[in-house]
Amino acid sequence: MLQSIVHVCLAGLSAGMFIWLVASGLTLIFGVLRVLNFAHGSFYMLGAYFCYTFLRFMGENFWLGLLVGPLCVCAAGFAMERFFLRYVYHLALPYQLLLTFAFVLLFDDLVKIFWGAGSIGSPAAPGLSGSISVLGRNFPVYSLFIIGVGPLIAVAMWVFLERTWLGCIIRAASSDREMASAIGVRVPALYTGVFMFGTWLGAIGGGLAVPYVGLLTPGMGETIIIDAFVVAVIGGMGSLKGAFLGALVIGLLSSFGTRFIPTFDMFLTFILMAVILVWRPQGLFGEST
Repeated sequence: MLQSIVHVCLAGLSAGMFIWLVASGLTLIFGVLRVLNFAHGSFYMLGAYFCYTFLRFMGENFWLGLLVGPLCVCAAGFAMERFFLRYVYHLALPYQLLLTFAFVLLFDDLVKIFWGAGSIGSPAAPGLSGSISVLGRNFPVYSLFIIGVGPLIAVAMWVFLERTWLGCIIRAASSDREMASAIGVRVPALYTGVFMFGTWLGAIGGGLAVPYVGLLTPGMGETIIIDAFVVAVIGGMGSLKGAFLGALVIGLLSSFGTRFIPTFDMFLTFILMAVILVWRPQGLFGEST
């Protein structure tokens, strides 16, 4: 019994870290720009496809593909923010959601045009394939790697936002855009940079998912964005700390639900979200309005 619980926990932690990588970018963008980007899951999908493409053309060098692929997705993030989102910042959230949902459809069709509508098998990461014994049962090495990567990115983001000059500027612009602009901060350029960084986080999640998911499919971003939104709502919109904790909770809850009560897997997730919203409408770490 202990063996099963430990393995279910590890599986939940690895799934939670993938959700965290996507939710972190979504949360950062909302926290600074106040934009709900429904197309953020598409950046996850594009990160996976671009990483796969560079894997094929660079001699199966996974790490180089993971470096270059998300940078290409950042170009899409730049164009989306600079030429479209910038003009809806002042509008209500439903208009922003409609615009970003249009990009979901656009990116899905572009993936089908360039990579085909079928699924694509994904390769293993060199040096991280196979499994090791955990309490007498094999567990994938790559999943353990992801469990380690997630907290490292969380710590790096905390250090960047809380302990660096640029992070201070970002937090200032998030709190009071007009005051930041008055003291000389180029807020539009800062917003573009933050959006690109959030895009990169989502694309990194997709690149890291290439050896994990087994198959790449058009529309794979829709599933992960639903989980990311649930995590962001539970943790509190704009709270990275809440997003990290929410991702852990949702990953573990989903893993235990799949293992012990698979019929109510998704039901448990949304019940938890409903309970938290009734108890704290702003989420666990969200600010009251």
